[in-house]
Formats: sequence, C-alpha cells, structure tokens
Amino acid sequence: MNSIYRCVGCGVDLNMNAAYQYPPGTYFESGDKGTISFSSVDESKLKFTKENRFRPFFETVNYWGIQRKRVKMQCHGCGFLVGYIYDDGPPLMSGKGQMGFGPSQVIPRAPRFRFKIKALSW
Repeated sequence: MNSIYRCVGCGVDLNMNAAYQYPPGTYFESGDKGTISFSSVDESKLKFTKENRFRPFFETVNYWGIQRKRVKMQCHGCGFLVGYIYDDGPPLMSGKGQMGFGPSQVIPRAPRFRFKIKALSW
C-alpha cells in the first residue's frame, strides 16, 4: 500500500505506513515541533548518514547536550534531507529495570524516525 507522503524534492513516494505513525501530541525528549514521527519506515526509500557533532545544542528547554549523535535521513532518489533518526522512542525492555527503579538511560530505546513536515508533500 502506498502512503500519502512524498519527498518534496523529487516527488517519490516514501512508502510510510500510517500504522507506524506516532499519535499527535506524543512527548519525545528531542521534541516534535514541525515533524511527523514513525516507529518504522521503508529503508529502501532512504539513505542514512551518521552524524556526531561536539557543540552545544538545544532541542527543547529541558533537553540539551554537548555531543549530538543522530542519523540523517535523505531521499534515496534525490538526496533531499527529509529528517533524522533519534533514539528516544519507547524503551526496548518491558520490565521494571534494575532493582525495580524503572528504565534508565542505559537501557536501549527504540529508534524514532522523525520527518520534517516541510520536506514532505501529500
């Protein structure tokens, strides 16, 4: 099934399934302003480039850091930047964490595919 989302650069269908879209208003550490987030995408439609920068950055008032690790997503057809992958999805474990204190930053989190709204057409 084709999705309604296309790359604004070349118009190719990015084949994003609405079943994997996070509901509007879902809170994420790295924010969600002007974006659409998915838990899974068709990786054959995108190119991925790792980014590792050392300089202060601010995503939201309470979320900042010195080292930013993320993955750039670009359209496979034209190379247009459509978004980033962040590791701030739900925890990849279902238990209560170490000694019952709940998930912590050491527990790996699910990737979140965050697409810029201005990079998509529909």
